[in-house]
Amino acid sequence: MDETEFDIPAAMAESVRSRAGAWALVTGFAGYWGEPLVPGDGFTDAELDAAERRLGLRLPAALREAYRLFGRRADLTSSHDVLLTPDELHVLDGALVYRAENQGCAHWGVPLDELGREDPPTVVRPDLADKSQERWEPWEERFSTAAAAMALMEKLLEDHELSDVLESGDELPDGFRELPALGRDFRWYQAPDVLVGAAGDAWVVARARTPEALEALYEAVPGPRSGG
Repeated sequence: MDETEFDIPAAMAESVRSRAGAWALVTGFAGYWGEPLVPGDGFTDAELDAAERRLGLRLPAALREAYRLFGRRADLTSSHDVLLTPDELHVLDGALVYRAENQGCAHWGVPLDELGREDPPTVVRPDLADKSQERWEPWEERFSTAAAAMALMEKLLEDHELSDVLESGDELPDGFRELPALGRDFRWYQAPDVLVGAAGDAWVVARARTPEALEALYEAVPGPRSGG
């Protein structure tokens, strides 16, 4: 795919305006930075219908769309944290849980009283030693935004020779442009053939499209690496 075929700044800006924009971002991003999406990358309507019957509730349109589009693509959903499969969806204290931190340190969900909205807000619940203090806290205003941010960050965190974690204190060199905001506490930067995602002050992860682009990043940002 030629670089002009996927304008990630424009796609990211559009992704926060509509569900269609979010799914266009995921589709374009998957093809440009990895493998294009194909029909088998999503769950079927039958699988999602079965989850609704088991749970006794209706899944929001945005959740169904995301699961149908890329729910089976582990590189976009489960490189670090885990998108639950339809038969793993469950209710916890007033929210439908759809995602879990890889060590169980947090869960993400949709409030049950928001399930009637096509693109409902999401919440997060940190795992605390004192369970009586655990609460659902606001996360993204729309599920589609949460899903799009998840897809980008999980791809960058994929165990792949062209991905690597940088030191959180590293300063990006000249030539990187900051991309439109997408996802709570995430910042995104782009240089030719390199995409960088920063999660708060916790870590910075980079994905290159070529070995040469990754090597150029290493030369520009010296320091310890995770090994990709």
